[in-house]
Amino acid sequence: MNPNDGFRELGRQECLDRLGAVAIGRVVHTRDALPAVLPVNFSLDAESAVVLRTPADSELARSIDGVVVAFEADAVDAAAHSGWSVVVTGRALVVDDPAEHDRLARTGPRSWVASPHDVFIRIASELVTGRELVGGISLYGIDLRS
Repeated sequence: MNPNDGFRELGRQECLDRLGAVAIGRVVHTRDALPAVLPVNFSLDAESAVVLRTPADSELARSIDGVVVAFEADAVDAAAHSGWSVVVTGRALVVDDPAEHDRLARTGPRSWVASPHDVFIRIASELVTGRELVGGISLYGIDLRS
């Protein structure tokens, strides 16, 4: 990427640090052979995987178990014309180990909509990329800081 275009590539750890600072992201998956995007709350686990909590009978749980998905989260400061975006790409798997499920029930994301039969979905961080828009430079080279 051109260093003068206002964007800076983020390293893997920078990306994970930023993900740890926000609570909402978006899962990108395929539904009926078309791209689908769903906002979700999440957390990161010890292995830097993204963890989601959803009802066991949800369309999300059925459609992404065992497939490669993308997960994106970001933060934007419209007044400062700055922000960042991080994308995690990896295989999504429903956590089926009872001990791991119990651990995530204590430490993982909380469901915003209560369900008696939640499952946790772990998205492996096989590929982590991100970039940061550095204060006030637009894509067209116009200085927006003034």
